[in-house]
Amino acid sequence: MSDDNSLTGRVRRYAQVSTAMGGLAARLAGERYLGLSLDRGRHAAELKAVLGGIKGPLMKVAQLLATIPDALPKEYVQELVQLQANAPAMGWPFVRRRMAGELGPRWQSRFRDFEKTAAHAASLGQVHRATALDGTPLACKLQYPDMAAAVEADLRQLKLAMAIYERYDRAVTMAEIHAEISERLREELDYAREAAHMRLYGEILQGEPGVAVPVPVPELSTSRLLTMTWLDGAPVLDIAEAPLAQRNEIALRMFRIWYVPFYYFGVIHGDPHLGNYTVTADRAVNLLDFGCIRVFRASFVRGVIDLYYALQRGDRDLAVHAYESWGFDNLSREMIDVLNRWASFVYGPLLDDRARLIQEKVSGVYGASVADSVHRDIRRLGGVRPPREFVFMDRAAIGLGSVFLHLKAEINWYRLFHELTDGFDEAVLAARQERALRAAGVPDSGRRAAGQARGPKASHQRARTPRSR
Repeated sequence: MSDDNSLTGRVRRYAQVSTAMGGLAARLAGERYLGLSLDRGRHAAELKAVLGGIKGPLMKVAQLLATIPDALPKEYVQELVQLQANAPAMGWPFVRRRMAGELGPRWQSRFRDFEKTAAHAASLGQVHRATALDGTPLACKLQYPDMAAAVEADLRQLKLAMAIYERYDRAVTMAEIHAEISERLREELDYAREAAHMRLYGEILQGEPGVAVPVPVPELSTSRLLTMTWLDGAPVLDIAEAPLAQRNEIALRMFRIWYVPFYYFGVIHGDPHLGNYTVTADRAVNLLDFGCIRVFRASFVRGVIDLYYALQRGDRDLAVHAYESWGFDNLSREMIDVLNRWASFVYGPLLDDRARLIQEKVSGVYGASVADSVHRDIRRLGGVRPPREFVFMDRAAIGLGSVFLHLKAEINWYRLFHELTDGFDEAVLAARQERALRAAGVPDSGRRAAGQARGPKASHQRARTPRSR
């Protein structure tokens, strides 16, 4: 079976998904331009039902959009966040043919054991447990057929739907959101790249206590088959009612799993939902799935720290510098104030020097009331074009915060932040990042992403961040 990004493959995919995405576009357009009444809640539920039955990136895109602020109306977010990655698995005849195509006709002789039933099935592939000839437990991640064609077809449908929604609601320009999602999804199809990301995280986190990262097995891997060591663990929510000290211990480890790579190496795990972590009996945390990894230029990381100090001091000029270092352009004073309102919400726990919940005044959807008010004001002021780098950074920060909410952890987030950022040196990070990416074998495109610059305007001086509290 061919996985080429062929015209016929894309045509088949267009036919499969056009009803789902075309229906969304048409109904939103009808509501906006023809004055038709749209029951968004009902349509969103219908859309979720359709997407839940389609293998491939469209379901994953829907899950991504559901966690990116302002990408979809809230009625759709409420439905799409319920999409489960556990779609029905492909059967043994598919697995047998696929494995033979990747490892050759005698592929089974390269394992002591290979389970015929998938242990986990997701939108782009499924995972089978296996045992290496030396007895090592393994996980074999096998990509579904024709995913390259599916990605391109789904992204085209997504672009149509986002363009229609942008005409309906001009608060956020969708071009950069679509471009960023497109690049990350195409990368997720490359399992050789994911193996490099896994090696990168293994190196970055090797000194972190109570943290485990699987190890790729190159001799049993290809661009569409990723074999790695199996890590036993239970879902994070299994400890949601554990004693506070245990929940805090897990939350602390998850904070460092995510932020050590960012502040020391300029790298984030862009998909921090609950399914990508498991917890062992002794409360070690396993980090799983390295398909969605984002590499940032060092100046972007500096901007994140600069904005923290801008909020702490009420320094408008430093806030402007931070936003511009990320790539926001032509921001009015009023727009800066609106963006700072959202930033104050996200940074709030880091500005408060005490043990506390990640959010103390939140009920229902995470940050919904703040996000709604910010969205209304952005729309009133003419809209904003979020830079590509900002898309997954914002999404990932919110996603990780929702994990901490589930755990009801009470931690001094301020001190954790300062432990990682005091003494930050942009040049040191850039050099450290380059060495780590090369050592892990991350493709050149990943390093180019880190070097992409729509940096701060020349008229701004770089702010000095305090070296200590």
